[in-house]
Amino acid sequence: MGKAIKLIKNRSDIGAGTRGSDLGIDAIEIAAINNNSDYFNQFEFEDVKTHNDSIYDKNRSSFAKRIEHVVEQCTRVCDAVKENLEGNYFPIVLSGDHSSALGTLSGVKAAYPEQNIGVFWIDAHADLHSPYTSPSGNIHGMPLSAALGDDNLSCQNNEVARETQQQWENMKNIGYKGPKVLAENLIYFGVRDTEEEEDKQIEKLHIKNYKVDEVRYRGLKTCIEEALLKLTHCEVLYISFDVDAMDCDMISDGTGTPVPKGFDQYEIIAIINQIVKTKKVVCIEFVEVNPLLDTKGNKMAETAFEILEAITSALILPIK
Repeated sequence: MGKAIKLIKNRSDIGAGTRGSDLGIDAIEIAAINNNSDYFNQFEFEDVKTHNDSIYDKNRSSFAKRIEHVVEQCTRVCDAVKENLEGNYFPIVLSGDHSSALGTLSGVKAAYPEQNIGVFWIDAHADLHSPYTSPSGNIHGMPLSAALGDDNLSCQNNEVARETQQQWENMKNIGYKGPKVLAENLIYFGVRDTEEEEDKQIEKLHIKNYKVDEVRYRGLKTCIEEALLKLTHCEVLYISFDVDAMDCDMISDGTGTPVPKGFDQYEIIAIINQIVKTKKVVCIEFVEVNPLLDTKGNKMAETAFEILEAITSALILPIK
């Protein structure tokens, strides 16, 4: 008997710089309906309460916009993920912007506090900024910095107010006090749009990034096997998939920060399914579908649903 899948729907976009990713889940559901699929009737689901009206509030910090509400939202996501993992569910988290991943990863760590968590971050962006380095102040570019508990102060550009500093400390300690993942247990796939501060952090922390060209040249299977070998000691794995990991020219601009020269959907399916075969994956997250930015109808959501449906059959895991 395998674990039952639970869909956790987090319709929040308050960590993003543009509005609309909060509509991504509905867009994916519409894609399923138009494909005559009953996918969203097959599994239990949970809606996470949101605070999207906070976008109307005046930003207290230009270096970490709406941070007090993002902390609140990530805490809600953390609680939902932890409770479902402890209830022997396999959570598939469908979120708006990528700041939610801190909540998800915090929930995984809270459920497995004594275990080594391995993270596969499939994304065009490194998401390694902190309030001290961020050029935009958008927190969807900061979840991994918070999860690693590393502010990258050697690259500090911003003078951060004390209130923001305190909220940032709160953010780093959601669900579990201290780092949720070690840098050596974090692996990127497809990251190709970074700032200098992030590049220095990747180099300092020795984070492996399997770029699209490398994966295609060396072979997808070879690269994933190598990555899994590096994370052999990790008892638990989490996969975070941002749809901008895919090639925007090939797929769609229907995401907040589209980047060309990415993966196609079949490569994403193959990457995720090969990782899932380890039987160590406990949670997968899909983020950043933004139908308001899609110039090809609902193409990004349709592609995301194609991936979601394709990987789900591999997610029935044996009870340990």
